[in-house]
Formats: sequence, structure tokens, C-alpha cells
Amino acid sequence: MDCPDGEISILLVDDPQIEELNQQYLNRQGPTNVIAFAMREGEFADLSPHLLGDVVISMDTAAKEAQIAATSMERRFNELLVHGVLHLMGFDHETSEEDAQDMEGKSREILALIYKN
Repeated sequence: MDCPDGEISILLVDDPQIEELNQQYLNRQGPTNVIAFAMREGEFADLSPHLLGDVVISMDTAAKEAQIAATSMERRFNELLVHGVLHLMGFDHETSEEDAQDMEGKSREILALIYKN
């Protein structure tokens, strides 16, 4: 993904905390599983080019989704983290079906590397 020295911060929160961020920054109601705040976009993007941004994950929602999918919490967390990092790298699944497929393919590729062993 061409960012060997990239830096991110990861914030683990509960549903009320991510619901507040979702409303405040995205004007969306309710909790969500992951939000990514990219730092390589906008007016001050060039101030710290290695800083990719922040990934916020709701551990409450991740746990619920893991249970529904009959998978481990670790796996669901990794999926959400990869999803958030891809957003920081400029991937977007909401603009078009083609973009969504590109993001899903890259996510599967990265997760395969994580679980290769």
C-alpha cells in the first residue's frame, strides 16, 4: 500500500462513545463498528505526511458482530482494523460498487496475510 513508515492511532471505545463521534463528525445516528479519521486529506495534510490518521473501533459492536457471524472477537477486530486502515489509505466503499469491490478485495488480501500462519 506504499506507506512503510505510516503512523496510525487506534482508539478502542464502547457504543456510547462511538455513537457520539458518529453524530459529531459524520452526522449519523447511532453507534457504528469503526470510524476512520484520515490525516492525509484536507488543508493541513502535508504537515506530517507519515501520520495516516485515527481508527476508532467500538468493542461493543465488534463483540456483537463477532457473535452474529459466529467468529472470534480477535478476527472481527482484525477485520475492522483493516477496514479502518484502508479508509486511511484512501479506499472507500460508499462511492461506487467498483470501489466497494476494490476495498473488499484488498481487505481479503491483507487478512489472508495476517492468517497465513
